[in-house]
Amino acid sequence: MQVILLQRVPKLGQMGEVVNVKDGYGRNYLLPQGKALRANAANLKAFEGKKAQLEAQNLETRKEAEAVAAKLDGQTYVIIRSASDAGALYGSVTTRDAADAATAGGVTVNRNQVVLDRPIKELGLHPVSVQLHPEVLAKFTVNVARSPEEAELQASGKSIAAIAAEAEAEAEFEIANLFDEMGAAQEGENLTRD
Repeated sequence: MQVILLQRVPKLGQMGEVVNVKDGYGRNYLLPQGKALRANAANLKAFEGKKAQLEAQNLETRKEAEAVAAKLDGQTYVIIRSASDAGALYGSVTTRDAADAATAGGVTVNRNQVVLDRPIKELGLHPVSVQLHPEVLAKFTVNVARSPEEAELQASGKSIAAIAAEAEAEAEFEIANLFDEMGAAQEGENLTRD
């Protein structure tokens, strides 16, 4: 199926290009989303008449998206979730969770705009991309933690595994000291008995 692109589509083409796509992709995605028109004589003529208007509209929406991207780039949003001691989440952080966190932070983001490189299934800092416009991509960070205090520790650069290892080492040190003190006390008792 040949279609005329009404906007830039990643990995397909720029606005105004006539491209060949599979029938299902055209019928089920491009045409219903308003991203393309079927390539026929009538639509080509109509597109040429609207081309200047579409380009101006595209430029305006791109400027708006760039303004939102400037607010969003480099931000960090905290998401509190329950997780195991090893740092594995009970569930996962979804695109909706990331969008809600950004929206709560003051920047309105739709979950359909959020792009996750991989599912977030563990505590820590994770990069998230947002496709605000076909030509504008913003990135922010999601800090997934069990508590606000833990989120602050993660933001300072400590990982949950390192914090757990420190706590375990500290506990082992205290136990070793306790046994040393008990052993010394017991030896003292034995010496006084003799």
